[in-house]
Amino acid sequence: MTLSLLLHLLAAMLWIGGMAFAHFALRPAAIATLAPPQRLPLLAEALGRFFKLVMIAVLVLLATGLHIIFATGGFAAVRPGVHVMFGVGVVMMLIFGYIAHGAYPKMRRHVEAQEWPAAAARLDIIRKLVIVNLVLGVLIVVAVKVI
Repeated sequence: MTLSLLLHLLAAMLWIGGMAFAHFALRPAAIATLAPPQRLPLLAEALGRFFKLVMIAVLVLLATGLHIIFATGGFAAVRPGVHVMFGVGVVMMLIFGYIAHGAYPKMRRHVEAQEWPAAAARLDIIRKLVIVNLVLGVLIVVAVKVI
């Protein structure tokens, strides 16, 4: 169970920390220093790499979370905060699924076609959904500690 807890925490740190880095550091630096023809391909490539890591993190979070829940007696035995974590975590995974398999491929196609306004519009959708997931991720941390 200790290994599951460690892997769960590391996967959550990767996902939440990566979203915070991308939103508060990478994106503003790219906007400040690069024009759209350079910025959008950079961000598309960076997001593609990050999304591969998040896919692994999501699988680890789901597997370790369920392992921890069932190792401690199932959903009936865990604290309410764990229910909140699981439910909100599933919502985050669904949002990520839309980002990675809906908005991002469209952004990538626009970047490859050098359609900068359309690529920027898709990136803005991704940015807004990442903010939602970042807030949800922080709320999960608070909920599991407080509830």
